[in-house]
Amino acid sequence: MNKKVQQATPETVIKQTREWVEAVVVGLNLCPFAAPVVRQQTIRYAVSEAVDEEVLLQDFLRELHLLQQSDEEQIATTVLSFSRALQCFDDYLDLLAVMEGLVEQAGLDGVFQLASFHPDYLFDGVDAEDRSHWTNRSPWPAVHIIREGQMSRVLMHYKDPEQIPERNIELLRSLPEERLRELFPHLF
Repeated sequence: MNKKVQQATPETVIKQTREWVEAVVVGLNLCPFAAPVVRQQTIRYAVSEAVDEEVLLQDFLRELHLLQQSDEEQIATTVLSFSRALQCFDDYLDLLAVMEGLVEQAGLDGVFQLASFHPDYLFDGVDAEDRSHWTNRSPWPAVHIIREGQMSRVLMHYKDPEQIPERNIELLRSLPEERLRELFPHLF
């Protein structure tokens, strides 16, 4: 376990995740859905300190249940970060697939969707040095649980939502390395 992980408290993980959401996701307008929930303070930041897969999944299901039971004016969306596990990107992807299966098994496919973020995020088949990966890089391994209905309502007012991923990739590719270092201080 690396030193960063050993010294991380839930408060530190939440602080770094919140700073990343505000500076990168909202600051660069990577996700039009994010700004309103940040402004309204309806984004929930949670941390799982588990290392065991079963407990990680229980923490995920607890957050999914909490979001399902909450009014979207109180909790619109949740970012669940993993402070002690899933540092290996492949391990993260394996568990993400299980989480997506659990959403489907619960009959919540179409109600919630998961967005994935990791410090070492890599798109399959893309050169490891390509800046496109930075669109999904975060200070900690994390899963964003999104209400599909709420996101659909926001995207109705957004011109060409299908172009968002390409626009984000081009934006990240255009940033000089020193700007990346400013935006992602925990990853350098």
